[in-house]
Amino acid sequence: MAMRAREGNRGSPTMRDERVRIAICGARGRMGQELLLALARDSEIDVVGGCDPRPPVDAAPPPTVPITLSLRDLLQIVQPDVLVDFTTAEAAADNAAFALARSLPVVIGTTGLTETELTKIDSVAREANVGALVAPNFAVGANLLMQFAKIASRFFDSAEVVEIHHDEKIDAPSGTAIMIAQAMRDARDRPFAGDHVTKHVVPGARGGAHRDLHIHSVRLPGYVATHEVLFGGQGQSLTIRHDSIGRDSFVPGVAFAVKHIRGQVGLVYGLDRLMGLT
Repeated sequence: MAMRAREGNRGSPTMRDERVRIAICGARGRMGQELLLALARDSEIDVVGGCDPRPPVDAAPPPTVPITLSLRDLLQIVQPDVLVDFTTAEAAADNAAFALARSLPVVIGTTGLTETELTKIDSVAREANVGALVAPNFAVGANLLMQFAKIASRFFDSAEVVEIHHDEKIDAPSGTAIMIAQAMRDARDRPFAGDHVTKHVVPGARGGAHRDLHIHSVRLPGYVATHEVLFGGQGQSLTIRHDSIGRDSFVPGVAFAVKHIRGQVGLVYGLDRLMGLT
């Protein structure tokens, strides 16, 4: 993603010594429920509400903040500093446009946004002079993996990417896997070496070809998210792997994002950029 946010003049919450008031779209989803509970324990964050058009889940604990059916309804009763969105691509694009038009910074963990939607988010955010983060993966370790893979890509000509997710994930490959592959290519001044397989006994056995890199997607119960990059060279191999064994692995990254997005203007694509890794 070529667009980069510029630094704003708002300052971080730690600089201003105040809690960040956040609202969560998708508050009744799995990630939304995780964030409602986990971020409420952060001394620098104040969760003030959420929205979700779905009915409450019987097994879910009763919310301690208001949960409305729409973002419009929510913003009529609470005034957050940052909006967090873990919904669907279509809903996230609409929520971002609605929030940014009201000068409300957004942190989006929803995947599947198109280039056109990302460009619009950047434009509206710049017009409103606020920041918008879109991140395929909020696990700090996964973002570090991408940086390590970029370094290794300069020295290995052969590599492949493997991603494993829970069996309810409907898209493949993951947005993180695509982002890793792109970062690896950007780190090189030449293409990766291709393979020599010409006979495919089972169609698709070599995974999906994302330009000059193969990406292999696995969907199994019991997993949350795993990303692995394999490098091969003369007489050696290198494997870099990150495992999210629970959705709580994404919480520190979301917390970091909501505390720092107010210092940005425009679109920031990827938590690694906000972390200062690129």
